[in-house]
Amino acid sequence: MPSTKFCLGISDISDSYTGFIIDTWGVLHNGQHAYDSAIECLKELKARNKYVMLLSNTEERVAESAISLKAMGIAPDLYNSLITSGEILWEGLKSQNTDGFMGLGDKCFLIGGERTRHFLKSIPIDVVDKIADASFLMIAGWDQLDMTPHAYDEILREAVRRRLKTICVTPDSRALLGMNYTTGTNQITRRLQEFGGVIHFIGKPYRPIFMQAIKTLHKNDIYPGQTVMIGDAMAHDILGASLVNMDTCLVRDGMHAGLFKTATSPAELNKLLNMLVSQYNHIKPTYLVDKLKWGRVLPDRKHKKRKTG
Repeated sequence: MPSTKFCLGISDISDSYTGFIIDTWGVLHNGQHAYDSAIECLKELKARNKYVMLLSNTEERVAESAISLKAMGIAPDLYNSLITSGEILWEGLKSQNTDGFMGLGDKCFLIGGERTRHFLKSIPIDVVDKIADASFLMIAGWDQLDMTPHAYDEILREAVRRRLKTICVTPDSRALLGMNYTTGTNQITRRLQEFGGVIHFIGKPYRPIFMQAIKTLHKNDIYPGQTVMIGDAMAHDILGASLVNMDTCLVRDGMHAGLFKTATSPAELNKLLNMLVSQYNHIKPTYLVDKLKWGRVLPDRKHKKRKTG
């Protein structure tokens, strides 16, 4: 298995790729404002005519997400395209003419909360109180799930008995709330699969959102081998991109910052990284960088902007 290359910044790898897919929360911003180093990096990539795509598991549709990003300091001219799991879900539920969405109907039993309910009203989809009244089941990771996975067993068994199709959006194993972990969507979907249920997953790391990204890249004559995925989560970004044969770059000062904070040398950093990848099918990121930043200035011949027109 190839070793992960430790980089000082994205300039170390910028000449190797035409397309850059970048996660948002934890990489570009903290939910309130953009990181200065990330803005600088986006500007450098755009100056070199790189294709920059932002990929997010947010419930916001593309237009909404663009407004939110702009409010945090990430202007639309800093990237070429934006894909969200919310947009993919909205389009799928609205048209119901693509794989996983066909014949769902408009009666949803929801394992989720108010953010998801608000989202479904825009389609519109009716959220029903009884699984017996539902035409499909949705398990949403956009809200905190308070009950333990086993508490949903009766609902899940009934969904299987009724052969209801199930949509799971933004899969997470667990969510960290304060000092405690809460129930995640993946824990519930595993129970459903144990009962014989079939699930259509939306959001990283699953194929639909990455295939939409690849489709968009293809329209711009860019292919997975010319693209690198930059993200801070092994479960979402690194695993998902690896499964569609993309190179990956893990940002360590994000989701896994707590693990890496004790490293004082490259050897210790490598040991911690190996511990991390052992939890994710031993899939290693191609590169590791401390945060999204440009890094070293490239030699003059590479640092010049390309002429246009």
